[in-house]
Amino acid sequence: MRYILSLFILISFSENGKGQNYLPMDNKSSVNFFIKNVGISVKGGFKGLQGLIRYQESDLSSSLFDVFVDASTINTGINARDNHLKKADYFDVQKFGTIRFTSSLVINTGDPDFYTVTGTLIIKGIKKEISFPFTITPVKEGMVFAGSFTLNRRDFSVGGSSLFLSDDVKVTLSIFAKKITP
Repeated sequence: MRYILSLFILISFSENGKGQNYLPMDNKSSVNFFIKNVGISVKGGFKGLQGLIRYQESDLSSSLFDVFVDASTINTGINARDNHLKKADYFDVQKFGTIRFTSSLVINTGDPDFYTVTGTLIIKGIKKEISFPFTITPVKEGMVFAGSFTLNRRDFSVGGSSLFLSDDVKVTLSIFAKKITP
């Protein structure tokens, strides 16, 4: 199903979009988070990155990020904790298999290397508009899009009302995206 969704996204962007298209490469990218649990910093991450990025430096209004990760790949390095995080009171991966971000606006901040993206983040079926800064670095065969943001886990009904778990979650992204040649 995910393959079909990715193929549909690719076809629709290549036929209708301006700009250069890029495919995020999961094996060369990282989607990580940091949260305090009982005062101790916990690092985790997600894999299964898919989607499409359209980037046009000369016309940012045609740029778009439509990317998602597989929620069931959550990994904090402790299997028992990861299994707990997959349950309904956290990510409910049986019901909500992906975490998705779709941009609505990409702007340059005035410095040619720094941008801000605004879009909709969907976790557990809950949609919230977020904005965050990011950089773009050209590399062989593509681009690296890197940024970070902080969100409130309770906005997405993740972790319930736990008093031991911080509300703030820092998310860091380093996405290598391979240029799609027509």
